[in-house]
Amino acid sequence: MSARAWLDHAFCTAPADRPVAEEIITRFYRHLDRPPPVFVWVGSPAAAARMVPPPTRSLADTLSLTKPWPVENLLASAMPRPWQRMSTPAHRTARSVVDMIRGELRTVIDRLGLHWAGGLDDVVWDLRQQNPWATLARSCGWWWPRDHVCVLAERMSAIHTEPIPDGDGQLRLHSADGPAIEYPDGWTVHVWHGTRVPSWVIEEPTVDRIAAETNVEVRRCAIEKIGWAAFIDQAGLRFVSCAADPGNPGAELRLYDLPYERWGASTRLLLAVNGSVERDGTRRRYGLRVPPWFDDPLDAAGWTYGLSGAQYAHLQRRT
Repeated sequence: MSARAWLDHAFCTAPADRPVAEEIITRFYRHLDRPPPVFVWVGSPAAAARMVPPPTRSLADTLSLTKPWPVENLLASAMPRPWQRMSTPAHRTARSVVDMIRGELRTVIDRLGLHWAGGLDDVVWDLRQQNPWATLARSCGWWWPRDHVCVLAERMSAIHTEPIPDGDGQLRLHSADGPAIEYPDGWTVHVWHGTRVPSWVIEEPTVDRIAAETNVEVRRCAIEKIGWAAFIDQAGLRFVSCAADPGNPGAELRLYDLPYERWGASTRLLLAVNGSVERDGTRRRYGLRVPPWFDDPLDAAGWTYGLSGAQYAHLQRRT
C-alpha cells in the first residue's frame, strides 16, 4: 500500500461505519464470553472523555489474583493485534496526529483512566491486514470498551496538514486560518506548523493576548502568525541596540524596549534566532523578556544563560 493510500485510510473524514464497528466489537466481547455492550456513539474524543465510565477497579483488585479483570484488560491480552508496527513516513505522520489529540485530552484521560483508544491508535499499524482489528481501524475513530458499555468516537470531519520541508515525505498538522483538526460535534484542535496552540493564536492573535501569554512557544507562534515586523510595529516596541550573536554565526541579537502600559512591567525584549536547526531546516526567531537595565544585547543574552556579557561573547556555539 502506498503512503498516500495509507494516509487516506488513516485520515479518513467520512462518517464511521457504525454497523461494521459494532459487529466487530460484539465479536470481541463474545470471544470473552461477554454479552454485547450497549454502544454509545459520540462526536469526538473530548465527548467520549465525558461519557466513558471511569475504571472501578481498585489497587487491591488490581493486585488480586481472584478478582476478574476489566474487559479492556482482557481484550488487550486475549485479542492481541496480529501485525507488526510500521515505521514509514506515513505511519510516523499518523503517530504525530494521535499524540497531538492525546495531548489535548491528557488531563481528562489521566483522570478517567481512558487508556484504551483502539481505532485511532491502530492506524499506526498496517491497515493492509485482513483481520478484525484492521477492519475496525478502518471503520471508526477511537473507542473505549467497558464491562457493559462501549463508547465510540466518530472520525475527524476535517484535517489539515502541510509537508515538512526535507522531511522525507512526512506531514505535520497545520492550518493558518482555522482548526487543523475538526470533529462532527464541533471539537477542534488548532496547530501552527506542528505546534498545538490555543484557538486565538490562529483565529484572533492580538498584541495584548501575546503580552499576557506565559508560554514562550505559544507567544512565538502567535507572533509568527502576525509577522515579526507587524508585531514590533503594533506592540510599539522601541529599538535599543543590536549585535552579532557570537554563539550563533550569521544571526543577530536585537534588543527592544517594551511599553510599560501594555506589558505590565518595565522590561525589554531580546529577539534572538534559535541556535538549533528545526526539522524543516529553518531557525526560528523568538523573543525573551529581560530586565530593563540591559542596553547591550550580549549582556541580555548572557543573562538568559546565567552568564555575563563578556562570558557570552566567548561562547563557541549556542543551541
